[in-house]
Order: sequence, then C-alpha cells, then structure tokens
Amino acid sequence: MPIEEGKKAPLFTLRDGSGNKVALKDLHGKDVIVYFYPKDNTSGCTKEACAFRDLWSEIEDLGVVVLGVSPDGAESHQKFAAQHNLPFTLLSDPDHKMMIKYDAYGEKNMYGKITMGVIRSTVWIGPDGKVRKHWKRVAKAADHPAKVLETLRAASAA
Repeated sequence: MPIEEGKKAPLFTLRDGSGNKVALKDLHGKDVIVYFYPKDNTSGCTKEACAFRDLWSEIEDLGVVVLGVSPDGAESHQKFAAQHNLPFTLLSDPDHKMMIKYDAYGEKNMYGKITMGVIRSTVWIGPDGKVRKHWKRVAKAADHPAKVLETLRAASAA
C-alpha cells in the first residue's frame, strides 16, 4: 500500500548505528522526518546529510526528530555520522523492508538505465502518526533539507 498523506504511517523498528532499536511507536507525539538515501559517504547523500546537519538547530527548535535511513550497516553509519558530525539518528534497513513500505525502494532511472534501488525521498510523520507530507522523489539532495524546514516552519506558524 503506497504512502498517502493523511493516512497512518507504516510502523517500523530498525537499528541505529549503535545497534539500538528505534521504533516509530516510541516517537508518538512528535513530528518525525524520515529521509531515505542510497548510501553513506556518496556525494549526494553526504550533501543531503550535511544540509540537515547545518539546519539542525532550527529543526530541533521545532521539536522535530530526524531519521536517515539507508541499507548501510551500523559500522558504516557510525563512521558516516562521526566524519560529518551528524546530530541525528541513522537507521539501517539492509533488506529494504521499511523502504518498500514507504515507497522508497523500487525502479529508478540511472543515466537512462532502469535499475532497482533506494529512491531518495522523505516522509514527514505528524505527532498523531499520520503522514503529513511525502516528498516522493527528491531531485536535488543538497537543497532538499531547506525545503523540509520551510514546510515545517509554515506548518508551525499556521
């Protein structure tokens, strides 16, 4: 079932870089940004992560939790987070189960070739567990976090 704005977000439990379980149900009552990215320490993924980092104080001031999700394992996430001083949690989804539920894994066009892989996308889950916004295919990784923050600010001002 595809992700739909206004509907409940699929529940998930994944492990972070330290091996701790992070479950959506434990974040009930908070706004949660879940962004999906293909691989630690690649150009676009690093730009996106660092842009979220650079906006972190403003995102944190809004009380929003940010979770980055990729197929990479705990050790890779630890190195990536340490190398770039990432203040938010990175989660591992090596079998793509969560990504499939969130429409973040499937066919994509890479330089004219159709491949299966992680679809760079973001989901904003509200305090009630419902999807508030779904950015389905993020084209410009470096600029995307600013758009997310703009959307969060507009909602908090409303």
